[in-house]
Amino acid sequence: MLTLRKSADRGYADHGWLKSFHSFSFADYYDPAHMGVGNLRVINEDRIAPGTGFGTHGHRDMEIVSYVLEGALAHKDSMGNGSGDRSKAAGVIRPGDVQRMSAGTGVQHSEFNHATDQTTHFLQIWLLPRERGIAPGYEQKHFDAAAKRGRLALVASPDGAEGSVTIHADASIRAGLFDGAERAELPLNPQRNTYVHLVRGGLRVNDRQLQAGDALHLKGEPGLVLEGGENAEVLVFDLAA
Repeated sequence: MLTLRKSADRGYADHGWLKSFHSFSFADYYDPAHMGVGNLRVINEDRIAPGTGFGTHGHRDMEIVSYVLEGALAHKDSMGNGSGDRSKAAGVIRPGDVQRMSAGTGVQHSEFNHATDQTTHFLQIWLLPRERGIAPGYEQKHFDAAAKRGRLALVASPDGAEGSVTIHADASIRAGLFDGAERAELPLNPQRNTYVHLVRGGLRVNDRQLQAGDALHLKGEPGLVLEGGENAEVLVFDLAA
Protein backbone atom coordinates (compact mmCIF):
# COMPACT_ATOMS: atom_id res chain seq x y z
CA MET A 1 0.00 0.00 0.00
CA LEU A 2 1.30 3.42 -0.99
CA THR A 3 -0.40 6.58 0.30
CA LEU A 4 0.75 9.96 -0.98
CA ARG A 5 0.41 13.03 1.25
CA LYS A 6 0.85 16.23 -0.75
CA SER A 7 2.61 19.24 0.73
CA ALA A 8 -0.33 21.53 -0.04
CA ASP A 9 -2.68 19.30 1.99
CA ARG A 10 -0.78 19.83 5.24
CA GLY A 11 -2.05 22.09 7.98
CA TYR A 12 -0.57 25.59 8.13
CA ALA A 13 -0.21 28.21 10.85
CA ASP A 14 1.15 31.75 10.51
CA HIS A 15 1.95 33.33 13.88
CA GLY A 16 3.98 36.17 12.39
CA TRP A 17 7.28 35.19 14.03
CA LEU A 18 6.61 31.49 13.22
CA LYS A 19 5.31 29.93 10.03
CA SER A 20 4.63 26.21 10.34
CA PHE A 21 3.37 23.37 8.13
CA HIS A 22 1.88 20.42 10.04
CA SER A 23 2.00 16.95 8.46
CA PHE A 24 -0.26 15.65 11.24
CA SER A 25 -2.86 17.14 13.58
CA PHE A 26 -1.18 19.67 15.85
CA ALA A 27 -2.37 22.57 18.00
CA ASP A 28 -5.26 24.31 16.17
CA TYR A 29 -4.93 22.05 13.10
CA TYR A 30 -7.05 18.93 13.52
CA ASP A 31 -7.73 16.30 10.87
CA PRO A 32 -8.85 12.89 12.19
CA ALA A 33 -7.52 11.28 8.99
CA HIS A 34 -4.01 12.54 9.79
CA MET A 35 -3.15 11.88 13.42
CA GLY A 36 0.25 10.30 12.74
CA VAL A 37 1.73 7.13 11.32
CA GLY A 38 2.61 4.31 13.70
CA ASN A 39 4.41 5.95 16.62
CA LEU A 40 5.27 9.09 14.61
CA ARG A 41 3.06 11.89 15.90
CA VAL A 42 4.51 15.19 14.63
CA ILE A 43 6.45 16.51 11.67
CA ASN A 44 6.29 20.28 11.73
CA GLU A 45 8.21 22.25 9.12
CA ASP A 46 8.95 25.48 10.99
CA ARG A 47 10.42 28.82 9.93
CA ILE A 48 11.39 31.10 12.82
CA ALA A 49 11.91 34.80 12.09
CA PRO A 50 15.19 36.49 13.10
CA GLY A 51 15.43 37.43 16.76
CA THR A 52 12.46 35.31 17.83
CA GLY A 53 11.73 31.82 19.09
CA PHE A 54 9.83 29.50 21.41
CA GLY A 55 9.90 30.67 25.03
CA THR A 56 10.42 28.21 27.86
CA HIS A 57 7.78 25.49 27.79
CA GLY A 58 7.39 21.91 28.96
CA HIS A 59 7.19 18.43 27.44
CA ARG A 60 6.92 14.94 28.88
CA ASP A 61 6.91 11.35 27.61
CA MET A 62 7.94 12.19 24.04
CA GLU A 63 11.05 11.69 21.91
CA ILE A 64 11.68 14.99 20.12
CA VAL A 65 14.09 15.20 17.17
CA SER A 66 15.11 18.50 15.54
CA TYR A 67 16.65 18.64 12.05
CA VAL A 68 17.88 22.06 10.89
CA LEU A 69 17.83 22.96 7.19
CA GLU A 70 18.89 26.61 7.24
CA GLY A 71 20.10 28.99 9.91
CA ALA A 72 20.69 28.01 13.52
CA LEU A 73 18.55 27.08 16.50
CA ALA A 74 19.70 27.78 20.05
CA HIS A 75 18.37 25.24 22.55
CA LYS A 76 18.34 25.68 26.34
CA ASP A 77 16.76 23.28 28.81
CA SER A 78 16.22 22.42 32.46
CA MET A 79 18.87 19.67 32.20
CA GLY A 80 21.54 22.38 31.80
CA ASN A 81 22.10 22.04 28.05
CA GLY A 82 22.77 25.37 26.38
CA SER A 83 23.55 26.97 29.74
CA GLY A 84 27.21 27.65 28.94
CA ASP A 85 28.34 24.83 31.25
CA ARG A 86 31.15 23.12 29.31
CA SER A 87 30.15 19.74 30.82
CA LYS A 88 26.81 20.02 29.02
CA ALA A 89 25.90 20.11 25.32
CA ALA A 90 26.36 23.46 23.58
CA GLY A 91 22.73 23.41 22.51
CA VAL A 92 23.05 25.27 19.17
CA ILE A 93 22.08 23.16 16.16
CA ARG A 94 22.89 23.98 12.53
CA PRO A 95 22.37 22.29 9.14
CA GLY A 96 23.64 18.70 9.32
CA ASP A 97 22.99 18.44 13.06
CA VAL A 98 20.45 16.03 14.54
CA GLN A 99 19.26 16.80 18.06
CA ARG A 100 17.36 14.35 20.25
CA MET A 101 15.61 15.35 23.45
CA SER A 102 13.90 12.69 25.54
CA ALA A 103 11.24 14.52 27.54
CA GLY A 104 10.59 11.53 29.84
CA THR A 105 9.31 12.53 33.28
CA GLY A 106 9.35 16.17 32.24
CA VAL A 107 11.65 18.83 30.84
CA GLN A 108 11.47 22.57 30.26
CA HIS A 109 13.21 24.06 27.22
CA SER A 110 13.37 27.02 24.86
CA GLU A 111 14.42 27.35 21.20
CA PHE A 112 15.56 30.63 19.71
CA ASN A 113 16.87 32.13 16.48
CA HIS A 114 19.44 34.71 17.60
CA ALA A 115 20.35 35.78 14.06
CA THR A 116 19.40 39.32 13.08
CA ASP A 117 19.07 38.66 9.36
CA GLN A 118 18.37 34.94 8.75
CA THR A 119 15.30 32.78 9.20
CA THR A 120 15.79 29.42 10.90
CA HIS A 121 14.19 26.62 8.87
CA PHE A 122 13.92 23.26 10.63
CA LEU A 123 11.85 20.13 11.13
CA GLN A 124 10.38 19.33 14.53
CA ILE A 125 9.68 15.60 14.87
CA TRP A 126 7.89 13.87 17.76
CA LEU A 127 7.80 10.11 18.37
CA LEU A 128 6.02 8.17 21.11
CA PRO A 129 8.56 6.48 23.41
CA ARG A 130 8.73 2.74 24.12
CA GLU A 131 7.98 3.43 27.76
CA ARG A 132 6.76 6.35 29.83
CA GLY A 133 8.51 7.92 32.78
CA ILE A 134 12.14 7.57 31.69
CA ALA A 135 14.78 10.06 32.80
CA PRO A 136 15.00 13.12 30.52
CA GLY A 137 17.99 13.13 28.15
CA TYR A 138 19.68 15.08 25.37
CA GLU A 139 21.98 14.20 22.48
CA GLN A 140 23.30 16.09 19.46
CA LYS A 141 25.38 14.79 16.52
CA HIS A 142 26.51 16.12 13.13
CA PHE A 143 26.10 14.28 9.83
CA ASP A 144 27.87 16.07 6.99
CA ALA A 145 26.67 16.11 3.40
CA ALA A 146 29.23 13.50 2.33
CA ALA A 147 27.71 10.97 4.77
CA LYS A 148 24.28 11.40 3.15
CA ARG A 149 25.26 11.87 -0.49
CA GLY A 150 23.57 9.23 -2.68
CA ARG A 151 22.73 7.03 0.31
CA LEU A 152 20.46 6.75 3.32
CA ALA A 153 22.53 7.47 6.43
CA LEU A 154 21.14 6.25 9.76
CA VAL A 155 20.80 9.38 11.92
CA ALA A 156 18.51 8.11 14.73
CA SER A 157 17.88 4.60 16.04
CA PRO A 158 16.94 2.72 19.25
CA ASP A 159 20.52 1.53 19.82
CA GLY A 160 22.63 4.38 18.43
CA ALA A 161 23.87 2.15 15.60
CA GLU A 162 26.26 3.56 12.98
CA GLY A 163 26.91 6.64 15.08
CA SER A 164 23.26 7.73 15.10
CA VAL A 165 21.57 9.49 18.00
CA THR A 166 19.72 7.14 20.34
CA ILE A 167 15.94 7.50 20.48
CA HIS A 168 13.92 5.66 23.11
CA ALA A 169 11.30 4.58 20.59
CA ASP A 170 10.62 1.66 18.27
CA ALA A 171 11.69 3.71 15.26
CA SER A 172 14.64 4.80 13.17
CA ILE A 173 15.32 7.77 10.89
CA ARG A 174 17.55 7.84 7.81
CA ALA A 175 18.58 10.94 5.87
CA GLY A 176 19.81 11.16 2.28
CA LEU A 177 20.81 13.59 -0.47
CA PHE A 178 20.03 12.60 -4.06
CA ASP A 179 20.64 14.26 -7.39
CA GLY A 180 20.83 13.03 -10.97
CA ALA A 181 21.78 9.37 -11.31
CA GLU A 182 22.19 8.78 -7.56
CA ARG A 183 19.97 5.92 -6.40
CA ALA A 184 19.35 3.96 -3.22
CA GLU A 185 17.39 0.83 -2.32
CA LEU A 186 16.34 -0.25 1.15
CA PRO A 187 14.66 -3.57 2.07
CA LEU A 188 11.55 -3.08 4.20
CA ASN A 189 9.69 -5.14 6.75
CA PRO A 190 6.16 -5.28 5.23
CA GLN A 191 4.66 -5.57 8.72
CA ARG A 192 6.00 -2.16 9.74
CA ASN A 193 5.30 1.39 8.59
CA THR A 194 7.68 3.31 6.38
CA TYR A 195 7.18 7.06 6.01
CA VAL A 196 9.17 9.03 3.46
CA HIS A 197 9.19 12.81 3.91
CA LEU A 198 10.81 14.87 1.15
CA VAL A 199 12.48 17.81 2.81
CA ARG A 200 13.35 19.66 -0.40
CA GLY A 201 13.86 19.21 -4.13
CA GLY A 202 12.25 16.47 -6.18
CA LEU A 203 12.55 12.68 -5.90
CA ARG A 204 10.92 9.54 -7.30
CA VAL A 205 10.00 7.07 -4.56
CA ASN A 206 8.76 3.62 -5.66
CA ASP A 207 7.73 5.21 -8.96
CA ARG A 208 5.78 8.00 -7.21
CA GLN A 209 7.00 11.53 -7.91
CA LEU A 210 7.46 13.67 -4.80
CA GLN A 211 8.17 17.39 -4.47
CA ALA A 212 9.33 19.34 -1.43
CA GLY A 213 6.97 18.82 1.52
CA ASP A 214 5.32 15.72 0.03
CA ALA A 215 5.35 12.41 1.89
CA LEU A 216 4.68 8.77 1.04
CA HIS A 217 3.43 6.17 3.55
CA LEU A 218 4.36 2.58 2.67
CA LYS A 219 2.82 -0.49 4.34
CA GLY A 220 3.08 -4.08 3.12
CA GLU A 221 5.86 -3.18 0.69
CA PRO A 222 9.04 -5.32 0.44
CA GLY A 223 11.40 -2.52 -0.47
CA LEU A 224 12.06 1.16 -1.05
CA VAL A 225 13.63 2.65 -4.18
CA LEU A 226 14.77 6.28 -4.33
CA GLU A 227 15.89 7.70 -7.68
CA GLY A 228 15.57 10.63 -10.09
CA GLY A 229 16.62 13.18 -7.50
CA GLU A 230 16.63 16.90 -8.24
CA ASN A 231 18.64 18.48 -5.41
CA ALA A 232 16.62 16.26 -3.07
CA GLU A 233 16.96 15.89 0.67
CA VAL A 234 14.83 13.17 2.21
CA LEU A 235 14.03 11.57 5.57
CA VAL A 236 12.93 7.92 5.78
CA PHE A 237 11.22 6.69 8.95
CA ASP A 238 10.94 3.04 9.98
CA LEU A 239 8.05 2.92 12.45
CA ALA A 240 6.12 0.55 14.69
CA ALA A 241 3.17 -1.21 13.05
